[in-house]
Amino acid sequence: MKKINFLSFSIFVICIIVIVNLSVWCNGEDESVSAPMKSTEQEALYSAIQGFVGKWWNGSDLYPDPCGWTPIQGVSCDLFDGFWYVTDLSIGPVHDNSLNCAQNVEFNSHLFALRHLKSLSFFDCFVSPVSIPAQDWQVFGGNLESLEFRSNPGLTGNIPSTFGELRNLQSLVLIENGLTGEIPENIGNLTNLKRLNFGGNAFHGKIPDSFGGLKHLLILDMSRNSLSGFLPLSFGEMASLLKLDLSNNNLEGEIPLEIANLKSLTLLDLSNNRFSGGLTKSFQELTSLEELILSNNPIGGDIMNLGWDNLIGLGVLDLSNLSLTGGIPESISELKGLRFLGLNDNKLTGKIPPKLSSLPNVSAIYVHGNNLTGELDFSEWFFGKMGRRFGAWGNPNLCYPMGLIRRSYVPFGVKQCEQEMMKYESNLDSKLGNGNLNHDYNSMASLGFLDCGFNRLVLTGRTMVVEQDDASLTALKYFQEKEKLQEYGLHFSKLPKVLPIPPSAPSPRHNSLPQN
Repeated sequence: MKKINFLSFSIFVICIIVIVNLSVWCNGEDESVSAPMKSTEQEALYSAIQGFVGKWWNGSDLYPDPCGWTPIQGVSCDLFDGFWYVTDLSIGPVHDNSLNCAQNVEFNSHLFALRHLKSLSFFDCFVSPVSIPAQDWQVFGGNLESLEFRSNPGLTGNIPSTFGELRNLQSLVLIENGLTGEIPENIGNLTNLKRLNFGGNAFHGKIPDSFGGLKHLLILDMSRNSLSGFLPLSFGEMASLLKLDLSNNNLEGEIPLEIANLKSLTLLDLSNNRFSGGLTKSFQELTSLEELILSNNPIGGDIMNLGWDNLIGLGVLDLSNLSLTGGIPESISELKGLRFLGLNDNKLTGKIPPKLSSLPNVSAIYVHGNNLTGELDFSEWFFGKMGRRFGAWGNPNLCYPMGLIRRSYVPFGVKQCEQEMMKYESNLDSKLGNGNLNHDYNSMASLGFLDCGFNRLVLTGRTMVVEQDDASLTALKYFQEKEKLQEYGLHFSKLPKVLPIPPSAPSPRHNSLPQN
């Protein structure tokens, strides 16, 4: 009986072990733990890394199992046919324990033996001059999805034409390097690209027409180069584009009408080029735009020609230094999401629309360096909120109203308005002789004294003396009939002690102003 019980228990234990093993096998855990890495793959990885970080680096000793229990920072692996292969290699100081490059680096030929690579990136790696190898990139054509060279000042030379054979590439980033030459035409063959960033190099020549074939492209950044020529008409075919940055180049000519096809565009930056021909009405078709930056181009034309209220999602509008003419469109005040408005250094005329102050999110408005005229019809609250972020200097015929704005809120570089005061036609002496001080106080208020800082009066015989504070020194500009007033015995002086007169009831406009 005891033997039977022992046999039953043994069978039960065996069944449990089999079930556990089956479960592990089904989940693939046993395969991943025991899967080997081919020696050729492992040696290629060690040699490739050694070429970048230096001969001192001994991978076989430091990381005997790079895809297993001794992983390398910046290296990722995947299983293919029961073996580990390197799929991600990142060189540069991204993390504290990342693989940092040596002073003198080289592209070891073993790099191109890692044929399962999906992502390859180099950050702040090349300091001494080195060029990207011209050959062998085609071996990555079936797998590589992301290729990045970021912030490598020593990376020089041209873009290899073999980059055009990386047919699976979705992200090609060559930003802030020392690369030169023209952009290969066959980059337009990378039809799976979603991000293309060549910013911050020294590329020259024209933008290839073949870029129109990049139908899935979301981000195109070719800023801060020396590209020249016209914008290709084929740009209108990149209908998926979200961000287009071509700033700081030598591009010229008219902005093509085909740009209206980029309905999904949220950022368009064409600043610091040589574009001309006026503001194309195609801009008002870009209803998804959040940032439109065209500054520092000789574009010219009338700013009033566009229906700005179509761009309802706009947050940044920079049209500075474009040689624009006309008045500031009041329709801009309908852009409720606008945070930045730059209209400075143009040839704009007329008055500044008061409705601009009603923009709920605006934090900067620059209209300096134009020919704007008239009085700034904004509240003291608006001037206090904006401070120096409201720029209106350099408009000789623009002024701010005296007496409605605190000194600390006065817009920089803008003069005070000179207003004609009401003539004081009554006989002041006779009124003073009646002793009706309240009546005379109101008369003085009608002259504008009380609103302009004259807040104390004293009687000395037949002469009324008005003490002036600092603001009233400037307020004298209001009085074009000063000689007439002096005939009535009205004189200005600074007195240390005078009899205060109770202020009149404040106006609703002054009540609405914020207090310090």
